[in-house]
Amino acid sequence: MSFEKLGLIEPLLRAIKDQGYTEPSPIQAQAIPIIMDKKDVLAGAQTGTGKTAGFTLPLLHRLAESKPKGTKRVRALILTPTRELAAQVEASVETYGKYLPFKSAVIFGGVKINPQITALRRGVDIVVATPGRLLDHMNQKTIDLSAVEVLILDEADRMLDMGFIRDIKKVMLELPKKRQNLLFSATFSKEIKQLANGLLNNPALIEVARSNASAESIKQVVHPVDCSRKRELLSHLITEGNWSQVLVFTRTKHGANRLTAQLDKDGITAAAIHGNKSQAARTRALKEFKEGKVRVLVATDIAARGIDIDQLPHVVNFELPNVSEDYVHRIGRTGRAGNKGVAMSLVCIDEHDYLKGIEKLMGKRVEQIKIPGFAVDPSIPAEPISQGGGRGRQGGGRGNGGGRGNGGGGNRNSRSAGSGSRNSGGGRSRN
Repeated sequence: MSFEKLGLIEPLLRAIKDQGYTEPSPIQAQAIPIIMDKKDVLAGAQTGTGKTAGFTLPLLHRLAESKPKGTKRVRALILTPTRELAAQVEASVETYGKYLPFKSAVIFGGVKINPQITALRRGVDIVVATPGRLLDHMNQKTIDLSAVEVLILDEADRMLDMGFIRDIKKVMLELPKKRQNLLFSATFSKEIKQLANGLLNNPALIEVARSNASAESIKQVVHPVDCSRKRELLSHLITEGNWSQVLVFTRTKHGANRLTAQLDKDGITAAAIHGNKSQAARTRALKEFKEGKVRVLVATDIAARGIDIDQLPHVVNFELPNVSEDYVHRIGRTGRAGNKGVAMSLVCIDEHDYLKGIEKLMGKRVEQIKIPGFAVDPSIPAEPISQGGGRGRQGGGRGNGGGRGNGGGGNRNSRSAGSGSRNSGGGRSRN
């Protein structure tokens, strides 16, 4: 199938051609006609399959085909969980809408609000926002949402995880009751289905892969290792494999900082990206990583949303996530846009239960490969994993730069260990 057969208008087809795309991905082929038909949608797709264009293209088509109501006001609102993802989505709007007269704005925290207020006063058709900063604008009455025709929740599962459900409900109260609603999520949970039931009106269900499945283009492997030797093994893999670009995940912000410093000492250029970093620092780290100036980007789960690199070859779980669904999101940073990728997990004895949960979620075992020289010491017992505080050790023994001793203040956006329950009611960082 071609994009022409989907019925998209000529300016969009021209923009698509400029990007070198000829055929829609499965999620695009299914979602675009339904969205263009103004129906509500509940869509699930593996990350990296083109779902951003799957809603951006038909949104632009719909806005171009219908006349705005009254004065120039916001006609479409796209909510995302993180700043990086908001910037990525807005860039997609700009890319595909380059031959259309629409104006868009991206709104998130961590930067000055006044330039955003100025942009909104000039008039925009499409707003891409994180919930926290959007509420700031709503409270200051610097944004008018009374003419919104389309509401899109992107990566809705992460927004629930981060505790944005109350903010989302507050936003919905300011929107016209008659509107089109689109909910996109990489995973489907009970909470997502509950949100969909309250938001969507007789939605079309689109699921291009089994819920919570990982992409077939990603080779997954587990390397067993003692907790205290994880950093040593990571440096070994990067050096021996001559990796030029690798995204590494830790559980906590403190762990990301510590691992970055240790890699730098090993002669491997690294940068950390997490919620405690300023927006300027996060943007700079991501830019240098994409340009190849930094070999390793160490990230927490929250900050990694929005990292979109088509040919990222390697993703490493320095620590397994304590919630299995996050594993699917993490490894989805590689193997994007039809490219091959490798996802490795450095797993110590403490994390065996996490690994079992991940394999149960995906419905398959992950291949285990032992690295010569890094044999596991069978005399070491398993210990509870500290989720940012507690008795986590540092320095010698088990301290591994984020494995067992996570130390520090932890990650406010993490969920409780072991139970897998979502800490969506508690504090969350203002995006």
